[in-house]
Amino acid sequence: MKKNEQMVKADTILMDFLLEVFDYSRSKVKGFLQRGQVYVDGQSVTQFNHPLTAGQVVAISKEKIKTSKLKGLTILYEDEECLVVNKVSGLLTIQTNKQLKELTAHRQLSEYLQEKDPRARVFIVHRLDRDTSGVLVFAKNERAKHILQTHWKERVKERRYVALVEGVVKQDNAQLEDYLAESKTHRMYTTKNKSEGIYASLHYQVKYRGKNTSLLHVQLDTGRKNQIRVQLSAAGYPIVGDKKYGAKTNPIKRLGLHAETITFQHPTTEKLVSFSAPVPKSFMAT
Repeated sequence: MKKNEQMVKADTILMDFLLEVFDYSRSKVKGFLQRGQVYVDGQSVTQFNHPLTAGQVVAISKEKIKTSKLKGLTILYEDEECLVVNKVSGLLTIQTNKQLKELTAHRQLSEYLQEKDPRARVFIVHRLDRDTSGVLVFAKNERAKHILQTHWKERVKERRYVALVEGVVKQDNAQLEDYLAESKTHRMYTTKNKSEGIYASLHYQVKYRGKNTSLLHVQLDTGRKNQIRVQLSAAGYPIVGDKKYGAKTNPIKRLGLHAETITFQHPTTEKLVSFSAPVPKSFMAT
């Protein structure tokens, strides 16, 4: 085994392992991670809390991973099956007919993979709204896409969002249950009529209360179009910057919704993997 390679002897997380085994400072290790120079079993990993299991091999490379061409995207993890990224607010996941020339996450990642292999493709597994930032998962082959999409509900164990909402939320935590329907103008709304809408459920927990806003951790039980935005608005707490669903203020100059964490069963190893994207600092400043 090479000097810059070390085998994991007991289950741990990546940052702890790097600090314990390699003779580098915390700031140096963070730099290696940010630049994609840390490899687990040959795959570049940038997630500091990436779980490690005994028998895996961790290496630090002198070469930086070439991802500088990506705009509004940071690669959190990549292997032969999956590509996990952190998307900024304002970037589309994939183009529609109306945005044929627009730069999207899907288009950029396709170009990124094809630089290494012209035959490479990237496949949509799920989407984030244009104005929602955070963790987004893509598949690198049709098999992985099929497994993840077909069994999405069973494979995804956690989807946690952070929402900055208008108003001071009184309940520390609660579950919201509604039926959602879509208007002819493609606006989602809640309804009492079960036959008109589809069931939607989420749980929230208040993390911080400001003078005019509240910061919530939101756990999705179901995955519906615009679900968090619609349900929180119907509850009287629209997300800041979400004019479409009733917000009157925009102190952070963007939609106050961020996909912080996703945990799912890997399509090949069957192990649980978890990825997180840092909460934007602007969410904490209101």
